Amino acid sequence: MSKLLLAFGAAALIAAACSNPPPPSAAAGPAAQTNTAAFDLEELTITELQRRLASGQDTSRSLVEKYLARIEALDHQGPALNSVIELNPEARSDADRLDTERKSGQLRGPLHGIPILIKDNIATSDRMQTTAGSLALAGQPAGKDAFIVARLRDAGVVLLGKTNLSEWANFRDRHSTSGWSGRGGQTRNPYSLDRSPSGSSSGSGTAVAANFAAAAVGTETDGSIVSPSSVAALVGIKPTHGLLSRTGIVPISPSQDTPGPMARTVADAALLLGAMVGSDPADPSTSESSTRGLRDYSASLDASALKGARIGVVRTKLFGYSGPADRLAEAAIEDLKKQGALVVDPANIPTLGKFEDDELSVLTTEFGPALKQYFSWVGPASKVQSLDEVIAFNSSHAAEELPYFGQDLMTISAKSAPPSSPEHQRRLVRYRRAAGPDGIEDVMKRLNLDALIAPTGGPAWHIDLVNGDRFPGDEAAPSSITSVAGYPQITVPMGMYRGLPVGLSFFGRAWSEPLLIKFAYAYEQATKHRKPPTFAPTVDGTRP
Repeated sequence: MSKLLLAFGAAALIAAACSNPPPPSAAAGPAAQTNTAAFDLEELTITELQRRLASGQDTSRSLVEKYLARIEALDHQGPALNSVIELNPEARSDADRLDTERKSGQLRGPLHGIPILIKDNIATSDRMQTTAGSLALAGQPAGKDAFIVARLRDAGVVLLGKTNLSEWANFRDRHSTSGWSGRGGQTRNPYSLDRSPSGSSSGSGTAVAANFAAAAVGTETDGSIVSPSSVAALVGIKPTHGLLSRTGIVPISPSQDTPGPMARTVADAALLLGAMVGSDPADPSTSESSTRGLRDYSASLDASALKGARIGVVRTKLFGYSGPADRLAEAAIEDLKKQGALVVDPANIPTLGKFEDDELSVLTTEFGPALKQYFSWVGPASKVQSLDEVIAFNSSHAAEELPYFGQDLMTISAKSAPPSSPEHQRRLVRYRRAAGPDGIEDVMKRLNLDALIAPTGGPAWHIDLVNGDRFPGDEAAPSSITSVAGYPQITVPMGMYRGLPVGLSFFGRAWSEPLLIKFAYAYEQATKHRKPPTFAPTVDGTRP
């Protein structure tokens, strides 16, 4: 895979680098432990939070207050994780309104009154800004809700705030640092403060791992949900392209972009996913969402689902780049067998490595026009109206926006041919076929498989603003092929290496979320690998 692409893909899990690590004296330590002592919501699931709300032990308002105190203690002070870029000034009043509804017997569903966080490239109609981490968009709220935000509000969630991200969803420069934005600074990994939270949904991953909210919403073009979820011991779901609307989300590529849930359990991620499902007239890709997707994935929470399932292991290119990831994956394979799965090993995909150059060209071609469409959707509230204006803003504010890396992906995109060009259309057909029908579908059909597995990535790498994100080789994560194909992928914790989490990915055919959730849930329940972070200043060893 091209290193241009890896700058925002989940294969960034392979090796090293991202921003400035804090000096050990400024990192977490005894102070962080003191700050967390009174917090009584740690690791609670959405179902457990609902029990507290139903019994009167908590109200939605008290949940909001507890999470806000947690954010102040650990995100703004203590280890200073820097994952929440903005708090919602309306969170308390929204919680009060939902508490009033509860008292009158008006319950909207399993998410009623539950505080969540969303990534700062997803528009909201409240007083929060939507900036994609860029100062070019700072200072003025979008003024309207993204489609999925409207769905979440209807489901009764409380938007607690917005999370930091790799600026412009990590599509600004080939030498970018995951988790850094001009507006938000550097987000840190709560398992080791000197290591990367990965990108681009870095703030969402860190915040949920640190128990700053019940769950969060991220976005992915290639790896940006599953990668930060993997290094934060979370469950992340990258859904089928078209299951969830992108209206009101700062884009990279209409051909690959999608939002998705990030949570501490499969059940919580499935709840959040279902709440966002729905066909959006403004996003034609979602025309099948209301018929192919589900508003309730609870039937997929089957702890015995692996019995008799045919699971294929994709080894070529997806193993071999990280010894720790390989060893944990071998243990995961044995765990799958213990649960009754019929493991087909290997189940290699012959087209891996044959579409990555096409993918990069698709993204650079679509980025500028997609941004212009988003700015038009926002209207006069947007300070910039084109990619060229963003580039000019960055150049004129270089001290704030370009202190560590540049914007060459933006400049390449600005010079690209329009998406209507014949070559772009041919490229779209070619790369989708290579990843989908000739890739994932081909191996699954030949071997009669229900799903495929591979390590999501390796342990988190050191933050390094001098070199940026660096990679030891070509494609080494399943997110590339699932993103190009538009097929679903779920990462679930599969263990720890020297205190650093590593994820296992289940992926398969389009619209197979119910089946993948079943397998991920059964594996999760059998292994229970999720562990909360310790906010360690560093971990032993210099190599992941």
